[in-house]
Amino acid sequence: MDTIMVVDDDQELRETLVEVLTEEGLLVEAAAGAEQALARLECTSFQLLLLDLVMPGLDGMTALPLIRKQAPRARIIVMTAFASVENAVHALRQGADDYIVKPFKIDALMLAVRRNLQEARFLEGGEAANLDGLFQGLANILRRQILQVLARQGKSRFMDLVRTLEVEDHTKVNFHLKVLREGGFIRQEADKTYTLTPAGSRAASCLSYISKNLVAE
Repeated sequence: MDTIMVVDDDQELRETLVEVLTEEGLLVEAAAGAEQALARLECTSFQLLLLDLVMPGLDGMTALPLIRKQAPRARIIVMTAFASVENAVHALRQGADDYIVKPFKIDALMLAVRRNLQEARFLEGGEAANLDGLFQGLANILRRQILQVLARQGKSRFMDLVRTLEVEDHTKVNFHLKVLREGGFIRQEADKTYTLTPAGSRAASCLSYISKNLVAE
């Protein structure tokens, strides 16, 4: 499950963000300041941090490079009430990945959160997977389709996969399932259904990210 830390000295906003993100099915923790966030990062990893820039004590801008050094793979969205290009550029130079201006609408926040979590999964997939295995798994269009179907459905039996893919040659589907299984992308459960492994889930996320960004382009 994706884990997020909300870092803001405004208790009301902090609690609201925790509630909203939790309702979205995310695992969320909160910190009332940058010092508390840095201490939490010593023992827990997070995929994403929502960081207020203006806080008493150690402010967000000063904390950014410290957080980046301690959590190099985490995505960081800074929250600022000052909508200036200078602040945004400086925050990005200090290690932020994105920013959102207060006051913001929840829909805008969730869009930024989802986008950055998707990018975090994409990067994690590229770093964690063996590249030869990854390319082998994604090289064939039918294998890509199988991963995407299993990502949508969670699990599927062989004949259900064949019908969904609309492939007449059953042996072709069976061959590509074998390649994906040997590559560690899928597994066959005791009830004969196929499901994604963690590597398969990362590969499917990569495909989704690439597809969405190609469409956006």
